Amino acid sequence: MLLVLVALLFGAVASQRGAPPCNNDIYCYGPLLHTVQMAELFVDSKTFVDMKMKRSREDTLASFDEMMNRTDNKPTPDEVARFVNETFDPAGSEFEPWEPSDWKQSPRFLEHISDRALRSWGSSLNDLWKFLGRKMKEDVRLNSDLYSIIYVPNPVIVPGGRFREFYYWDSYWIVRGLLLSEMYGTVKGMLENFMTIVERYGFIPNGGRVYYLMRSQPPLLTAMVDSYIQATNDYEFLDRHIGTLEKELHFWLSNHTTLVEKDGKEYTLARYYDMSSGPRPESYREDIHSAAIFKTEEEKDDFYSQLKAAAESGWDFSSRWFILNGTNQGNLTSTKVKKIIPVDLNAMIYWNADLLSKFYKKLGNTVKAIEYGLLAAEWLEAVEKILWHEEVGAWLDYDLINQMKRDYFYPSNLAPLWTGCYDPARKAYYLGHLLEYLRRSKVMVNEGALPTTLEHSGEQWDYPNA
Repeated sequence: MLLVLVALLFGAVASQRGAPPCNNDIYCYGPLLHTVQMAELFVDSKTFVDMKMKRSREDTLASFDEMMNRTDNKPTPDEVARFVNETFDPAGSEFEPWEPSDWKQSPRFLEHISDRALRSWGSSLNDLWKFLGRKMKEDVRLNSDLYSIIYVPNPVIVPGGRFREFYYWDSYWIVRGLLLSEMYGTVKGMLENFMTIVERYGFIPNGGRVYYLMRSQPPLLTAMVDSYIQATNDYEFLDRHIGTLEKELHFWLSNHTTLVEKDGKEYTLARYYDMSSGPRPESYREDIHSAAIFKTEEEKDDFYSQLKAAAESGWDFSSRWFILNGTNQGNLTSTKVKKIIPVDLNAMIYWNADLLSKFYKKLGNTVKAIEYGLLAAEWLEAVEKILWHEEVGAWLDYDLINQMKRDYFYPSNLAPLWTGCYDPARKAYYLGHLLEYLRRSKVMVNEGALPTTLEHSGEQWDYPNA
């Protein structure tokens, strides 16, 4: 009974504040999650939410209720640890050994590297594919309710370390590397997984766990498919899945856009966004400690939502997302991602529309090709009007709170060059301005890399990250 009452209380509060990160009162919200995470059993909060339940949700909650009743709602860390050990399997138990069958010891790209040291380094990178592959056990499919991991039918390549599951925008760079290593079958399997997920949820979550189901990451699925098609000419795959690529783009257009006015005209642009309540389950304790500075639950929930939006950006965390008195100063509690129009995200939205137009033209659907060509043109105009600044010589993020440009260096300021989000007839104009911008920003003094920012905030995505 106690558990029911507490769960109802958590549910009532959540309904007033917004939906939880997912509809799961073990891994995403509720008294069990709160009790375990605040007991500080693990150095990393992610460890617990990656663990598999040994028994059903109902049995797990009943065991938790029994512990809470027995301890008068004040279990010691040792008692919580005993409960976790008795009711959960260790993190990582959802996988079985797997090595990609299409891995090659000497892919062709190595032959083109003349420097012996660099060729050896390239070979060692190629070796990593054997160790970063993951295949889910059949039990995950049969008993998915016991896991936080999202089941996918094909093996994946993961970032590694604490990141045991797929991550969305990481997968773009992984796919590019796999294609260079001629591992076309592995790439196709990963893309099939993503198509399955978009059909199931309408979008690709941040990563392959249920606690990521209220946020995505930079929309690069269509670009992944483009890279795969260029390498394989597998247009049958494209024909089967182009509707799914459309569906993902429309998720972003429906859930992440806002209007920005300039010179009496409104332009539609995208920002990273989150509407869920509560701390991130995978960083639960850390988020609660960070939010202690705020006085009201509304302020705390807004802060949690901003953190989740920052995680959606892939830049978690950075002074790029700080807004304090119209500047990028402050600290993590100054994070206002939802109030910033990012250059790179909008360059990617353009890229999605442009690629869909080209795909449909290739497949012979002129009507759809024109539709997405017009959307790409509209997005390019918005990026040009709102984010390009000739006096600076670069595209810049836009501050929605203060209605002003954010004149700070980030490599993302050059993202439209990467995605082609500019007028090709003016390419020399943009290149000239951007080269001068880089020189003036004094960012080319670091051999071999550009810093992600010039701010020394201590956050992961600030200087000296490159």
